Amino acid sequence: MTISTFSFPTTIHFGSGSSSLVAGHLTSIGVERPLVVTDAGVAATPWFVEWAATINGGTVFSGVTGNPTASQVRAGVDAYAAAGADGVVGIGGGAALDVAKAVALMATHPGELWDYEDEVRDARPITDAVAPLLALPTTAGTGSEVGRSAVIADDTTHVKRIVFSPHLLPRVVFADPELTLGLPPAITAATGMDALTHNVEAYLARGYHPICDGIALEGLRLAHDHLAVAVAEPLDVHARAGMLMSSMMGAIAFQKGLGVVHSTAHALGTLVDLHHGLANAVMIDHALEVNVEAVPERFATMAATVGLVDATPEGFLRWLADLKAEIGIPRSLLDTEIDPAETEHLVNLSFQDTCHLNNPVAVTPADFDAIFARAFA
Repeated sequence: MTISTFSFPTTIHFGSGSSSLVAGHLTSIGVERPLVVTDAGVAATPWFVEWAATINGGTVFSGVTGNPTASQVRAGVDAYAAAGADGVVGIGGGAALDVAKAVALMATHPGELWDYEDEVRDARPITDAVAPLLALPTTAGTGSEVGRSAVIADDTTHVKRIVFSPHLLPRVVFADPELTLGLPPAITAATGMDALTHNVEAYLARGYHPICDGIALEGLRLAHDHLAVAVAEPLDVHARAGMLMSSMMGAIAFQKGLGVVHSTAHALGTLVDLHHGLANAVMIDHALEVNVEAVPERFATMAATVGLVDATPEGFLRWLADLKAEIGIPRSLLDTEIDPAETEHLVNLSFQDTCHLNNPVAVTPADFDAIFARAFA
């Protein structure tokens, strides 16, 4: 696989071996003391140790665990200051990349992280003083490497809050599918379903945005072609590359919006810290049913995109359920540790989440109650 370089909207070096370009790029932009933000799992791998040794003057911060939190960001900012860093390299899954964005922001801006929360009255402005930021994804799921936001959980309430600005977009992305080789099947499946959900919900989201619609459909096709293969054959670099591209396309497309699936997933993440990709994966077919009557033609287009003979909304939902079974995703919440007695709490959290405001049909608490009833069946 050759390395391709393109911009949309950030510069992306895509292909096997692209991670080897990072050291040279840091030198070219004058970053001498980068803080490398990652998680403990990535930091312990032999390839990371070898790669980090090429980053002259770099300091590794590996304090990202689970879903990203404000306390992790504060620890990262402290590490940035202690190292006298002059730039940030985020390498890892969505959690590490989101923390890297927030560290790059708070290392150069005054106040506290939540002072910059999106859509909050009197929020502080985010300027172009954000520290230089490079991103290397090691999973194909969130697409955070091409996103303008950092989703960080409040340590006390566990509610996920969003910091958004075009200035948070990494300057350069090094999308190397070799960094995702050997990722365990369960993580590959959960993160891959996250990417698929982004593409599906972006396409279904209300509003006119044919550019995002086109990107979302191609991202969906790539997920159809490569997700099951990547799960079954962890060392298939072609499948890994396909999912890495699907992930980035989903993240670009969902600037149009998301929907009910993400509202339910965020509720599950808040309640029990369930992995975001897994939450989307479990909920997707149960939650999307609420949209069938509103946009049947869009479901038919998605069904045709993944090559279904039965190009109907029902056919597409069946395909999703079959895909979940094939790649080892729980069929319902009964196959997880979630207690059905928490339904009312989950409904309230889902309705409070803003993602469903872009859903193609307005939803009520009663709709969420029906969604969770299906998910617990």
